[in-house]
Amino acid sequence: MFTQIFDTHSHYTDSAFDADRHEVLSALPEAGIVHAVLAGTTLEDSTAGIALADRYDYIYAAVGIHPETAGQQPADYLAQLEQLAKHPKVVAIGEIGLDYHYEGYDRESQSVLLREQLDLAKQLDLPVIIHARDCTEDYLRILQEFRPRGVVHCFSGSAETAREVLKLGMYIGFTGVLTFKNAKKALKALAEVPEDKLVLETDCPYMAPVPFRGKRCDSRMIPYTAEAAALVRGTDTQTILEQTCRNGEALFGIRAAAASRR
Repeated sequence: MFTQIFDTHSHYTDSAFDADRHEVLSALPEAGIVHAVLAGTTLEDSTAGIALADRYDYIYAAVGIHPETAGQQPADYLAQLEQLAKHPKVVAIGEIGLDYHYEGYDRESQSVLLREQLDLAKQLDLPVIIHARDCTEDYLRILQEFRPRGVVHCFSGSAETAREVLKLGMYIGFTGVLTFKNAKKALKALAEVPEDKLVLETDCPYMAPVPFRGKRCDSRMIPYTAEAAALVRGTDTQTILEQTCRNGEALFGIRAAAASRR
């Protein structure tokens, strides 16, 4: 069995887990998962993530407003996020970012939302979890302006984009996309990431790796992603899992707490 698995980006609050959420979460530690970070997408979702982090020792929460909901947040959302971020199991502001994938997006409102949350993260001295889809030039420009600590999650960009992210000192997170047949670009980007800046994630219930593609994903599937990464990096799956676990602990500042439980 593989051990020291850190799922740095998950959505166990998603309705896909409504029927068996606690059965799944209770089973994960026995499968080698030592940590999972739940990324918040709204104030309500962030609050639900904190409730799960309270219930399960190995779970941590991030709080934030996803760009797809830009313009829908209440006027006092920053004050609410700041209050949520005071919880001891909150380790990041996220997921936040830009998303130009679907028609009807508002570039300006997304930019304002991202900038305000980046500023909050800097005030609170917390890392950020960045969501970026079809917006490379804009999100890189904003990150270069704010230079936050954090991670660009679910990375599927080019090697050139990865190098720009790495210049900022940020981590890069990869999902099961590394196992897909059309993953050539992501695999080339992976090869650019130094050992100490690589983290793995599921983005569950989405992005299940092969051979589970199209099914509901959970943290037990990360070894398949780690195996794909190991092939690129000339090492073995367990080594990748251990490296990325250490990196995730450093990214989210939970190394001391983790060490005491091992």
